[in-house]
Amino acid sequence: MEKSHELKLTQMRKLVEKLGFSAERYGDPTLMRFLIARSMDTDKASKIFVQWLKWRSSLVPNGFIAESEVPDQLEARKIYLQGLSKAGYPVMIIQACKHYPPKDHVQFKKFVVYLLDKTIASGVKGREIGNEKLIGVLDFQNITYKNVDARSLITGFQFLQAYFPERLAKCYIVNMPRFFVSVWRMVSSFIEKATLQKIAILTNEDEKKTFIEEIGEEVMPVEYGGKANLRAIQDVEVPPLEG
Repeated sequence: MEKSHELKLTQMRKLVEKLGFSAERYGDPTLMRFLIARSMDTDKASKIFVQWLKWRSSLVPNGFIAESEVPDQLEARKIYLQGLSKAGYPVMIIQACKHYPPKDHVQFKKFVVYLLDKTIASGVKGREIGNEKLIGVLDFQNITYKNVDARSLITGFQFLQAYFPERLAKCYIVNMPRFFVSVWRMVSSFIEKATLQKIAILTNEDEKKTFIEEIGEEVMPVEYGGKANLRAIQDVEVPPLEG
């Protein structure tokens, strides 16, 4: 690790302590994600890290979300975990046609944590969680007005930005219908520029071909031009990881 990075990490740990918290149980890779997300500004990084600690202890007091906490969301079987892309990132697919605006928003927030935690954990190669990123595929095939839920989409992206910094490698949006374009325009106004740059909306065959090549045929489901079967996230066994 570069000397300048080591210095920044030391400064950040001290600043976190000054704010009345401890970063002792978190490794350098975790802290580095917050630093990168705030352009290596130790003051800003330590503040968002403390916000993350508070948020995590409030929404995820046990360190992970159990499936028993999100039964309504799991029942829809709308999230799939496909294995690792060619670049080594876990691939998560969301089929929006199986989603309906939730009645219980707290459960939905917990569900977002469950799916992001589990997807990230599935990409961890050693025991310690580090800088693992994920690829998201947002599929709008066959959606109707009943599936439109701007609030939940915004929640998902805001959680990624605020509480899972530097976790998104790429997000592909496929099969977006014309009627949804105005909804997406509104949703994207809540998404930071750095995140928007990682989102690719596929509109033609060449883009779809590149999409399949980047994911890899062995991981990409048959429904999207690959050779794999869809695997619902609750059917994939992944040891839970904190941090």
